[in-house]
Amino acid sequence: MSADHVQEAGSSGEAEAVATLAAASVKTYPVAPGVRLNVRSGPGTGYGITRTLPEGTRVPIFCQTPGTTVSGYYGTSNIWDNIDNGEYVSDAYVHTGSDGYVADRCS
Repeated sequence: MSADHVQEAGSSGEAEAVATLAAASVKTYPVAPGVRLNVRSGPGTGYGITRTLPEGTRVPIFCQTPGTTVSGYYGTSNIWDNIDNGEYVSDAYVHTGSDGYVADRCS
């Protein structure tokens, strides 16, 4: 199968609308109450802290990967949630409603 016709985005506004729609479809999850959560540069406690999320934050989960096992507010887990490019938080502090994976594995 080949493409006979390729249509390019007509304006930057159209591209922004597509990006906004994609962002709107990403589900967010609440961080444990009363917790200021460390965001790390990789899936484990051995990675550096890039920032700290304030209490009451909700995070998107783009993908999940195994890493350091952490005991937190929601139990013990080795699952780490990718919340942005190169940023991970322990799933033990994110209320996903599951003890397992809720998103695709990171590649």
